[in-house]
Amino acid sequence: MNDIEKLQIQWFPGHMTKAERMIEENLKIVDAVCEILDARIPYSSRNPDIARLAEGKPRIIILNRTDLADPAITAKWKNYFTSMGQTVLETDAKSGKGTKEFPAAVRRALKDKIAEYEAKGQGTRPLRVMVVGIPNVGKSTFINRIAGRKAAISGDKPGVTRGKQWINIDKGLDLLDTPGILWPKFESQEVGEVLALTNAISQNVLDKEALAANLMMRLCRLCPEKITERYKFTPDKEENGYELLESAAKKRGFLISKGEYDIERMANTLLTEYHAGKLGQISLETPPEE
Repeated sequence: MNDIEKLQIQWFPGHMTKAERMIEENLKIVDAVCEILDARIPYSSRNPDIARLAEGKPRIIILNRTDLADPAITAKWKNYFTSMGQTVLETDAKSGKGTKEFPAAVRRALKDKIAEYEAKGQGTRPLRVMVVGIPNVGKSTFINRIAGRKAAISGDKPGVTRGKQWINIDKGLDLLDTPGILWPKFESQEVGEVLALTNAISQNVLDKEALAANLMMRLCRLCPEKITERYKFTPDKEENGYELLESAAKKRGFLISKGEYDIERMANTLLTEYHAGKLGQISLETPPEE
């Protein structure tokens, strides 16, 4: 298979620096940190700065959007994070699946802290958990679901939540919602690419044809049957992404003129259909040992 297309990624909005400072300042008043990750890309949707900032705090990992991810691969990710001593939940915040288990998961993760409070006669003190996540991983939808009301602003685009807010879940649990933040420099093009594919960063800052071509090659490598099911052709692993897009455009009848197919339209169609889950449950990353 030919090399992937190189993409130029420029995206870092100024409000994220302010948000990171706010997270750092408030870490000292919380008992644990809950990280919301996209189950399709648990590695790339995990802000490495959070690990540095929250060092020493108990960590709860939420693998969200499981409705869009491959269940077998999500299970491997759960085992991976559990083996690192972290409490893990699989959720689909949109439907509510798995979210009801959250308060119990927090108390499991903080059982030592709870015992410490009880020994000091502070057993009624509410647990405080900071909820963090990069833009558009479903963090606000998750919080609204476990709070049972519209407690956090949510939307299907990066950067909707801008300020911090405390949300009471029950008499013994308070959550600190925080703005979604990215980090100043991606370690590889692949990280930036999958973040764009899942709308953590806007696709508008990238060449959409190149992004779609790279997605076609990724799908061809990971799950070629999904291409066949959706676009009615068998992908050739020797073809590059643009050739695969052209094959899909032929099947869709996206003709510009005789013998010339609309690659731009097919690129937009692929990205839209992938994001909407129309290609099925697809994970773009597997745990390191895989």
